[in-house]
Amino acid sequence: MMTTATSPIIGAYLVKGTIGNTQLVGAPLVTYALVVVPGQHHVSGHVNVTQATENGNYSGNVTGKIFATGYGNVTQVVSLHGLIHPDAPMPLEIPFEAHLAVNGEWVGTGGFSYGNVHVEHVPVKHLAG
Repeated sequence: MMTTATSPIIGAYLVKGTIGNTQLVGAPLVTYALVVVPGQHHVSGHVNVTQATENGNYSGNVTGKIFATGYGNVTQVVSLHGLIHPDAPMPLEIPFEAHLAVNGEWVGTGGFSYGNVHVEHVPVKHLAG
């Protein structure tokens, strides 16, 4: 009898998007690129945080979980966490967390926090490409 092993990356896909109010000039904005493996409820990737203050840009790697909800327009919830680093040459690591409640097109609402910045109930938008 022959068995077939299932690859852990079957069904994996890449998603890019933003968390934040892109219409509010100077507001903190997270841009993300994530590899999503729904069958394992796993996401991992990279985030960039930008804001209109001097030394206000950060980036780093994140991991997290994704779960289907079966609840109205919110078809999946995602949690992310990791460490981000200032783009300026400083030996500093800041904890980063984010949460998203999105539909199948990765459009919805979310929030994020890092350092003393806490942003809630902002748009999550999918970026093509």
